[in-house]
Amino acid sequence: MSEKDFPGWHGTTIIGVRKSGRVVIAGDGQVSLGQTVIKGTARKVRRISPGGYDVVAGFAGSTADAFTLLERLEAKLEATPGQLQRASVELAKDWRTDKYLQKLEAMLIVSDGAELYVITGAGDVLEPEHDVTAIGSGGNYALAAGRALMDSDLDAETIARRAMAIAADICVYTNGNLTVESIGG
Repeated sequence: MSEKDFPGWHGTTIIGVRKSGRVVIAGDGQVSLGQTVIKGTARKVRRISPGGYDVVAGFAGSTADAFTLLERLEAKLEATPGQLQRASVELAKDWRTDKYLQKLEAMLIVSDGAELYVITGAGDVLEPEHDVTAIGSGGNYALAAGRALMDSDLDAETIARRAMAIAADICVYTNGNLTVESIGG
């Protein structure tokens, strides 16, 4: 099968919600190849603890690429313990300028419980304006649902779960099999 004929991997919706001093990152479990679901229970949200400081990360895109980026982020955090922003900026800088890393196709949402960022291969380290961010194939659906729920009395985890349920109902590349990690508060 030529690269042109390859249907491509699709899947993943990751959401990050910060509310009342707590951050929740949730991700679905679906991985699809073209119109076929290859796996429904993938774990795309992870907790890492470099230097004794907990960080939660969720990824969308190529799994191997995402794991490479998580390893690089962990190394940056070990070099700058407790400084998520600095480590994220250093990772984004390397990702944009390193010839090997430039080819990686993934995005990350990371949080240490206080800070919440999206890291992209374009060199971006973005902090959401409305304390909700989302990436992946169903990311826009989850983001819209999460933002609509932020003014309610719901906590961060409930908002993340409900937003992911809405995304799973709309996006064929997203399922309701969630991995949820919280940090802070």
